[in-house]
Amino acid sequence: MDNNYNPVKQLEFHFAFPMLTREDLYQLKVPVEIPFTESIPELVQRLVASLKLPPYIEEDLERELQTFIEKETTDFLDEQADAIIKNSKTGELDVEDVIKYWEKNFKENTVEFGEKSGANDAEVFSAVYHKLVHSPALEMILQQEHSYAIAVSEIVAERDKQVTHLTDTQTEEMCRAVDAVNVTSTEAEINELAGRHLEQQSLIHAQWDSQVDAIKEAQRRHYRQWLMDKQTSASTPLNSPLSAEANRTFSDLVSDAQGPVMQESFTIHLGSQMKQMHNIRLLCTDVLDFCQLRRNNSGTQPQRLQTALGLYSNDLCGLVLLTDTQLGSYSASGISKDFINVCQSSTEFHFSDIDDQLERVKEAVKEGVAWRKNHIMRDSTHHFLNLTSSEQQSRRSGTKYLQTGDVYLTHHSNLAEVHVVFHMVVDDSLRSNDINSRHPTILGLRNILKTACSSDITTLTVPVLLTHEMSEEMTVAWCNKRAELVFKCVKGFMIEMASWGGSDLKNLQFLVPKGISEDVFANLAAMLPSIFRVSNPLVFKVTPSPQPPSSKQSKTDKNNKSNK
Repeated sequence: MDNNYNPVKQLEFHFAFPMLTREDLYQLKVPVEIPFTESIPELVQRLVASLKLPPYIEEDLERELQTFIEKETTDFLDEQADAIIKNSKTGELDVEDVIKYWEKNFKENTVEFGEKSGANDAEVFSAVYHKLVHSPALEMILQQEHSYAIAVSEIVAERDKQVTHLTDTQTEEMCRAVDAVNVTSTEAEINELAGRHLEQQSLIHAQWDSQVDAIKEAQRRHYRQWLMDKQTSASTPLNSPLSAEANRTFSDLVSDAQGPVMQESFTIHLGSQMKQMHNIRLLCTDVLDFCQLRRNNSGTQPQRLQTALGLYSNDLCGLVLLTDTQLGSYSASGISKDFINVCQSSTEFHFSDIDDQLERVKEAVKEGVAWRKNHIMRDSTHHFLNLTSSEQQSRRSGTKYLQTGDVYLTHHSNLAEVHVVFHMVVDDSLRSNDINSRHPTILGLRNILKTACSSDITTLTVPVLLTHEMSEEMTVAWCNKRAELVFKCVKGFMIEMASWGGSDLKNLQFLVPKGISEDVFANLAAMLPSIFRVSNPLVFKVTPSPQPPSSKQSKTDKNNKSNK
């Protein structure tokens, strides 16, 4: 800091007050240090007691002293600031010294008052895993994870087999009892039989779920210890006591390789001045193909290789999964139930299980619903009449548990090509052909893209028709109109998010359901270049450059000119 910098200065405070025994005013002079950091009332009491001043001047003395200290402190700080600014302009103040001064004080303050805590177990494990997957140990790690997945999948398959057998047996037994009602059985006996069946179902589910949870927890502990040992020892054994068939290679996956899919890829540029390049891909496949592991054609490397490499990086992969308002593995149905089954088919080593994540989402949703109840009608009197009928209905139903357009996230490390899944709630209103850019689902897409750009998600897969299955009402005109709406809205959202900063959405995949015709797919593919700015190369025609005339030709030209 500057050598001329004075942290404090001493001034003299003057205060005059009348005395009963004297005609003139009594003059009180007290030295005061500026800036004054002590208590002003305490200083006044000390002056009155030490100088034996009359008590009727305490209020006036305190008021005058406080005014004096405030004014002089402000003037003192202004003088110091002006001096520092002047020295910085003239070059007398060394900026490096100022930086070192504040850096030293910041470190001392942080060491003294900051929370003294080191890296937790999750941070240490993530650092070790990220280091090992980017080393020659990658193949061994993936083989170990595959052997774990085989053990879990075999137990899950046996569980499903026994549950299916029990269900079939109970169904036959119930059918016989119903057919014989009022003959050999009564309604009370049928109700008792139904209760017994329900108890048997609950018991077998609890037994198998407990066994699956136990082996997953044991695999998780062994896997973490195995990785930590692998970091310090290159001779860590590959075989695990928890592996069903540890000697099997990665090409022994249960599912078969997927056939060819319809797809088109484009490179686009978005932005008004500083244009950003993005890769756009339109493909036709099942949404769960991005989640479940399947056999690789090469038979050597696992499908989730890229997922493992990008797990702890700034290039995460996201997927938009359309779901209903139900949360949890027992109440889920349709595509959500199938997704949960895929997540439960192998052990999650880096995040919580899907059931635990959904339970935390339930608790978080309760807070959101409470906020919605308090704010849903706050501005309704001013804006309610300007809304459409569907938006008015959405406002009236704002106190539901979940409603259309709401989005919740789950994190995964055991899926094929996905790290983050955006579960967006939809309803039957998407079947109609009159939705617009103000529909809650479109606004949900905007929130998803915003979250992706702010969370290092550089690859995102979006269902372009806002559905995962084809239905009868999805005609050619319906598909074209829906795709055009989603294309234009997503383009606007991408331009908007680019102005906010964050990660660039490098790869955007538009997913169409299986069963779509090739003609409709071709129409959607032809629509992309007209909506997005596609990068097309400029083609120039090359013409031969003129050659200089030879010496013989020059002489001939000169003779011709002379003859003329």
